[in-house]
Amino acid sequence: MATLKSGLKIGKQIGAGFFGKVYLAEDEAHGPVAVKVLTPKAEWSAADWDVRKKGFVAEAQRLSRAAHDHVVKVHHVVEADDGASVAICMEYCAGGSLQKPYELGPMTLKAVQKIATDVLLGLQTMHLRDMIHRDIKPANILRDERGKAMLGDFGLVTDELIRGYADLADYAYNDHLAYEVWQGVGTSVKSDIWAVGATLYRLLHGHSWYQQMERPRATIPKGGFADRLAWLPHVPKRWRRVIRQMLEDNTTKRFQSADQALSAVSKLPVSPEWDCTVEVNGVRWEQLKGNRVQIVEWDRTPKRNQWSARSEAMPGSKGQKKSMGGSDGIVAAKAAISGLEDFFLT
Repeated sequence: MATLKSGLKIGKQIGAGFFGKVYLAEDEAHGPVAVKVLTPKAEWSAADWDVRKKGFVAEAQRLSRAAHDHVVKVHHVVEADDGASVAICMEYCAGGSLQKPYELGPMTLKAVQKIATDVLLGLQTMHLRDMIHRDIKPANILRDERGKAMLGDFGLVTDELIRGYADLADYAYNDHLAYEVWQGVGTSVKSDIWAVGATLYRLLHGHSWYQQMERPRATIPKGGFADRLAWLPHVPKRWRRVIRQMLEDNTTKRFQSADQALSAVSKLPVSPEWDCTVEVNGVRWEQLKGNRVQIVEWDRTPKRNQWSARSEAMPGSKGQKKSMGGSDGIVAAKAAISGLEDFFLT
């Protein structure tokens, strides 16, 4: 039989994860593609790698036949001749993953609702095909050049690998392991719902705020994680209720399907649309209203909490600076948060 040339040209590295590296490549049939090269970890035996390699290949082949607008398309998968790696050729998403936007700071309600809608649409369809994601997080949600969000790495993680994750204290994936998984129960549709909730919380708050809270991997196994979340004051109560329900310890009280979660997300408010910046000792919000900008600033340190809101004319426009409220000096953190929540509510 003739040897066929693949025509796949591997370019620069564009990402990396627990299992391997991702490269930008050029494929004669599909044009620009992303190629994920999976390699064995040093601690895996040859037998371990053989089992996991077969699993990767099988899942990737299933994905190549299960196309969906909100799941990254798998074009084909190949195993290296020496058996030392598996290469998965996938759709290239020019918008990149949500990891960088998450690191830059909180995203707007409108942006997060669109992402949640796209992700849950993809998740719903794949769940109906008996496929569990198991690794939903900002880095595994990608966007195309038009901003459409898609789930990547769908189905390439197994329960055996997840149990291994629990022993890796510094591996960020642990933050998205559902309560029941920490208790030794396998993953399910509802553990994917949990991970969506954890992801939405992170996107609404950004990396700086998220890093200031107690590490989820230390608190989730104890139970009651959703009740201990610290919220930015502008996040509406309705958003908080939906995310808390996604993060319910009791799986019977959690959304039972992506479709249920999607219905709840579709009803959430997306205005007013505040741009939020979180720094070590403060938070700032801005919102354009005609030719004026509304600015809210929260000075927050362990011993100092105060906030103020004002309206200013845009550069080139006429108008006086106007106070819109504030904390009337230094107050307790709880009082500052309560005042800010009341302000954003009205």
